[in-house]
Amino acid sequence: MSIPTQPNIKLVNAADYREGYANSVQVRVSVWDFFLVFGTLQQQSESQVEIKNFQGIYLSPQQVKALMNVLQQNLASYESTFGEIKLDPRMMAAGPVH
Repeated sequence: MSIPTQPNIKLVNAADYREGYANSVQVRVSVWDFFLVFGTLQQQSESQVEIKNFQGIYLSPQQVKALMNVLQQNLASYESTFGEIKLDPRMMAAGPVH
């Protein structure tokens, strides 16, 4: 069995393409897709945090798995170069699944 050749890929930014910084991502899951909501988190006071959401992206389960693999590979490379990333245990709390 022969392996199909990869097509040439041309990346083109749409007219409404934009980049942004997010330090918050919320994930909602349904039977059909994953919904990632990106935002910026700001500490308003010791007991108050505000998250301003600015973009929601729907992904198929297959695309989420492919993204997870790419992120895992890149994270492993980053940590081998710069050291292990430590997470605050308070930020590991599981949120609701919709």
